Amino acid sequence: MDHEQSKNLQLEQNQKERPMSLIMKVVITGFFGGAFWSLLGYFAYTFHFTELSPNMILLPWAVGDWKYGRLGNFLSIFLIGILSILVALVYYTFFKNMKSIWAGVVYGVALWALIFFVFNPLFPNLQSVAELNRDTTITTICLYILYGVFIGYSISFEAAEHERQKQLTAINE
Repeated sequence: MDHEQSKNLQLEQNQKERPMSLIMKVVITGFFGGAFWSLLGYFAYTFHFTELSPNMILLPWAVGDWKYGRLGNFLSIFLIGILSILVALVYYTFFKNMKSIWAGVVYGVALWALIFFVFNPLFPNLQSVAELNRDTTITTICLYILYGVFIGYSISFEAAEHERQKQLTAINE
């Protein structure tokens, strides 16, 4: 290695990686949270803990029997991940400074109620809550609570870390 290559390598090593923006972390958290927890929902459906699979999001709009199979479920998991970005951005906008796990629990229950009570008419195959069996109701509430805690705690933590970094930067300047 000649002197010029060694000098360039040192310069590369001394450069600090630019940190990811807080909004980008929220977007990634939202997508990952939606995809992960809906994948767990698919496993719960597969093992008969719930009557509902992630593909219920496709049923009102997609045509064909493919939406009932694995392809429909995995496409639905991806779409839920995309929609979850919006859910994460809403949490970030209104609740990012709440540092309690209970904020996430309440957020998850509120999302469950929104889907199962308010948006119920959009999904033709979704029975009313009173008509769902107990296993389905308990499993879906638990999944939504865990999803809400994941989104809430992750975003609140990242917001607090971002604020701490801003304060450290201000002190060091």
